[in-house]
Amino acid sequence: MVMSDEELRERLELLKIEHRDLDDAISALIASGNTDQLRNARLKKRKLQLRDRIILIENALMPDIIA
Repeated sequence: MVMSDEELRERLELLKIEHRDLDDAISALIASGNTDQLRNARLKKRKLQLRDRIILIENALMPDIIA
């Protein structure tokens, strides 16, 4: 399934929101003094996965310019 540019932009915005939310959750977990390393690692892994998907969509939206 090929998504239109508008659909990609909407998806990109949702991913960025989720990425920020995860950042806040990680910060709150650290600030609370919770030493649940497994949960912290899972949140960070999910955040990195989101960042990779964000980069892929941003690259798909960028026009190909031959320099």
